[in-house]
Amino acid sequence: MKPEESTWTPPPRPDRSDRTDRTDRTGQPEEPAQLRRIFGLFRPYRGRLAIVGLLVGASSLVSVASPFLLREILDTAIPQGRTGLLSLLALGMIATAVVNSVFGVLQTLISTTVGQRVMHDLRTGVYSQLQRMPLAFFTRTRTGEVQSRIANDIGGMQATVTSTATSLVSNLTAVVASVVAMLALDWRLTAVSLLLLPLFVWISRIVGRERKKITTDRQRQMATMAATVTESLSVSGILLGRTMGRADSLTKSFADESERLVDLEVRSNMAGRWRMSTIGIVMAAMPAVIYWAAGFAMGAGGTAVSIGTLVAFVSLQQGLFRPAVSLLSTGVQMQTSLALFQRIFEYLDLPVDITEPERPVRIDTVRGEVRFDGVDFSYDDTGGKGGKGGQATLREIDLTVPSGGSLAVVGPTGSGKSTLSYLVPRLYDVTGGRVLLDGVDVRDLDFDTLARAVGVVSQETYLFHASVAENLRFAKPTATDEEIETAARAAQIHDHIVSLPDGYDTLVGERGYRFSGGEKQRLAIARTILRDPPVLILDEATSALDTRTEHAVQQAIDALSRGRTTITIAHRLSTVRDADQIVVLDKGRVAERGSHDELLRQDGRYAALVRRDSLPGHADELAPVTT
Repeated sequence: MKPEESTWTPPPRPDRSDRTDRTDRTGQPEEPAQLRRIFGLFRPYRGRLAIVGLLVGASSLVSVASPFLLREILDTAIPQGRTGLLSLLALGMIATAVVNSVFGVLQTLISTTVGQRVMHDLRTGVYSQLQRMPLAFFTRTRTGEVQSRIANDIGGMQATVTSTATSLVSNLTAVVASVVAMLALDWRLTAVSLLLLPLFVWISRIVGRERKKITTDRQRQMATMAATVTESLSVSGILLGRTMGRADSLTKSFADESERLVDLEVRSNMAGRWRMSTIGIVMAAMPAVIYWAAGFAMGAGGTAVSIGTLVAFVSLQQGLFRPAVSLLSTGVQMQTSLALFQRIFEYLDLPVDITEPERPVRIDTVRGEVRFDGVDFSYDDTGGKGGKGGQATLREIDLTVPSGGSLAVVGPTGSGKSTLSYLVPRLYDVTGGRVLLDGVDVRDLDFDTLARAVGVVSQETYLFHASVAENLRFAKPTATDEEIETAARAAQIHDHIVSLPDGYDTLVGERGYRFSGGEKQRLAIARTILRDPPVLILDEATSALDTRTEHAVQQAIDALSRGRTTITIAHRLSTVRDADQIVVLDKGRVAERGSHDELLRQDGRYAALVRRDSLPGHADELAPVTT
């Protein structure tokens, strides 16, 4: 399998009708359901795991042969002086060690490869799921929390997914083979050796449950720390902290978070440590118990045990010690890892509100007519779409923007202007009515058609920490240097780019902080020009700029808007006067509509706005007025 390929598909969500897939008293899925799902992650690699199983089985069989060879050396070859047999038995023991080492290397290679592929599948699965989440999810979730799920939680499972499956099979096979061999040597000594095994299993389960709970708290704390770092050590965070004089306070807050993590880490490592140490002490003392039991039986007139059998048995019993303790530790580790898997499965199970239909409509040539047909929209209490307790943001919106036409939407803050524009590219879905593109409901379109058809330039311009050319090429990966330059010229930013020491290879910096607000806006416009969408959404693209910069950006916007269907969300009248149709929103409803001149003649809300905007010292924001 090539590194970039994967046969993985997201694990199916648990079947709620299955009686075994219930939740415990904490509301979390019960262990059997989680384990089935975890094992499902390895299903695509069952062929390789079968090879590992064969290697493990062969290695275990070879391992148990060594004590029998030792018994023959002690009971037969040495007492009888048979040097030839002694040499063969000694070579056999050496060959056993060599074969075991070879099998161990192959087993580690295959199991580690499978484990890393599962890690890759989980990372890409979570990332893919998050890419499909609605915008509301990211408005209510801290970026650091999302990063922690992918980095810390999945990273914390590395030991489990890379070695646990092999460890389980290897140790279980070794234990079974050792017990069978011990029974073949002496069943009485075997009974003494296994007397305390149920107690050990019970102790390991208690320890596992303790560590699982602590691990859940620890990962939550790590996510909080990651969010703190992401927010406070970004360029914006540093600027805010320095200018507000809060650097020391932020450092103290981070130190407190780190202190809590220290406590959880210590508790995690020490949980059940004394209990597991007790198991180790008892297992280490077992040879003495075996010698004592054999001697006591012989002293009491029981069947004598040969020295070779006794040494071979103790060797097997010591060989049983390592895989038995490892098996118990693996059980503890699995229970601990269930907390990490649960956090990952929470993200994989997030409901995706905005999905592509089973039979999506594809439009090869989009004309660009946009129509809002009885559109209603509301957010739920968590910022998502359409909750029962949500307040309506848009109500009964009926608008049509013909192909190549322009619509300007104005209104006070919170009137639903940006939300209206987000419905066209399906950043949100309507809760009532329809949004139509060329007569087709946008919910029926395939994502590729919608992405090609609708371009968005917002006030919040996002640039990657990459070169100017790479940022522009994000819109069109196949774009040539000439196409990039043409788009930059149209956006009035080419001259500035070529004046930089590295030209189009200049790094824009974290979130584009090496460029001014107007320059970032023009880069965003150039990026959209490169994509060449027939429908353009301008969401307050110049509201945060000074007058001179706004004029330069507006020239770029005019070039971008030419020949396209344009929906402009604006606070400033200078950006809406020439629109074919202007709509005034108030509390989610259309309060007025018409051209600039028509609305002035109506002498209503828009006319009041014009009067306010023409007076010096007044803010440009549209405030509700009484007519």
